[in-house]
Amino acid sequence: MHRKYHKIFVYFLIFLAAFFLLFAPQKIFTPFKLQLASLPSAIVRAISFPFRELKKILYYHRTFEEYKKLKSENSALKSRLVGLEEVLRENNRLERLLNFKRKLIFSSVMANVIGRDPTNWNASILIDKGEEDGISENMPVVNAMGVVGKVAEVNKTKSRVILLNDPQFSVVALIQRTREIGLLSGTLKGTCRLRYLSPDSDAQIGDKVITSKLSSSFPEGLLIGEITGINSQRGQSEVEYIVQPTVSFSGVEEVLVVQK
Repeated sequence: MHRKYHKIFVYFLIFLAAFFLLFAPQKIFTPFKLQLASLPSAIVRAISFPFRELKKILYYHRTFEEYKKLKSENSALKSRLVGLEEVLRENNRLERLLNFKRKLIFSSVMANVIGRDPTNWNASILIDKGEEDGISENMPVVNAMGVVGKVAEVNKTKSRVILLNDPQFSVVALIQRTREIGLLSGTLKGTCRLRYLSPDSDAQIGDKVITSKLSSSFPEGLLIGEITGINSQRGQSEVEYIVQPTVSFSGVEEVLVVQK
């Protein structure tokens, strides 16, 4: 008798559940349906997690080797790019120097700067041309920007060039605008000074200074620099003009030695 009532109760529950599923609002089952739908994907993720981690471990070595290879190739490409930029810069410098050489009415020899005098770093350079190339002492040295200096010492294959800003350097110079002549010499400050102009000189800041035809070493018309300052002391008639060279001596890499 007890089993009979038990079966009836079970059938009633089944009927009640069926009735509820058929006539109950659909909104009630939406969250349940979503959870039920996402359950298989969650189970798949849980099962595949160990396999994904194992795959990462197995492929790590190969990926790391590929990373090292790509890094090495990237470094090589960067080195090549730096080298190409340097070649381009050198070509531009040489092109300017060759154009300047074509404009010179004097014969000249192109030379490379190969060193600097350690005892006088900012005042002299060494070039890779010497007596065998027709170089001799006191020859003018120039580049596309203007006067660099003059040859001070020579051997068979090399020469030492004293720079324009060396205190031992001097040259007869001409103020291009006023046509006044003075003596230009180097200073320890990296600039030059122009002296022995007349007290009533009309020279002004910004005037260009070039080599004079009265110079015994330099041909006329080579650009030296620009007047950037005027020094005059009270009670003295002599006026000193500060000249900034157009050549950047720290960046000189190629020069022309003008042959007489």
